[in-house]
Amino acid sequence: MLLLAKFAGIAVLVWFYLTAKEKGEQPVKWAVIGLIGYWITWWALRLTIVEGLSGGALSRNPTTAFLIFQIPALCAIGAAFLIRKKLISDSAVK
Repeated sequence: MLLLAKFAGIAVLVWFYLTAKEKGEQPVKWAVIGLIGYWITWWALRLTIVEGLSGGALSRNPTTAFLIFQIPALCAIGAAFLIRKKLISDSAVK
């Protein structure tokens, strides 16, 4: 995983933990759910989109390569946001 992906994973872990404490839910459970959702999304996109786009673009332009390798981390952050939103709405129903 790249540096951005690692930092984002740690941020998601902390973000979910603090949100769960604020909502009166189980913080460790939420943190694990958020991290697993982030990780699965990151790996799925890394193995599909990045591998598909990484052909000739990586050898010709290092900037393009850097941007392509950031796509999974950015999408995984978006997925974590949606997962958090779902957890918050489920906790409000209780």
